Amino acid sequence: MDKFEFLKKIKPFDLIVILGLIIALIVGFVTFKHFRQTADKQIETTSPIVFDVYLRGITLTGGENPIHSGDKTFISIRNVPYSDLQVVNVKFERRKIVLPMINNVKSAAKNVLVSDDVSQPNIYDIVVTLTDNAKITKDGAVVGGNKVKMGLPITLEGVDYKFNGTVANITVTHDDMKDDVTSNVSKVDDVQ
Repeated sequence: MDKFEFLKKIKPFDLIVILGLIIALIVGFVTFKHFRQTADKQIETTSPIVFDVYLRGITLTGGENPIHSGDKTFISIRNVPYSDLQVVNVKFERRKIVLPMINNVKSAAKNVLVSDDVSQPNIYDIVVTLTDNAKITKDGAVVGGNKVKMGLPITLEGVDYKFNGTVANITVTHDDMKDDVTSNVSKVDDVQ
């Protein structure tokens, strides 16, 4: 009986603390033996990335784009301030409208005409291409602690603007490919 008398003195709180210590030791051992990856082991490499931010329906009464290629813009990712990034390219177009055209009344074939929307003269669509160094993981590029994926909400802020947009395209580059990607991105002129 004397052997089990100490079990009567153990309280439930003591059991919880002992179980917590045992679990912590097991997790520590598994991590030490490399059976479990920690966050720094998941990073495969660091590489420059180029990504497009699509700004849809921006109202500009002056008719001049405040974002210029070569400038720096401050970005916030999911409303969390991040950093100033280099603007690689800017595509700036007035909002478009699609109008059907019937070439032949007897024919059912229709063509369309894409034209500026005169009913919304101050509405523009802008695509801003930015570059940054990102940590590359198995899940994609990580910038400022956030995975950069298409659809991610981003805020661009400058001296006289603050626009909300979403990531539309991501390209992971290498230092030797950076100039090639920048030149290819600059060749695209069409925003739809």
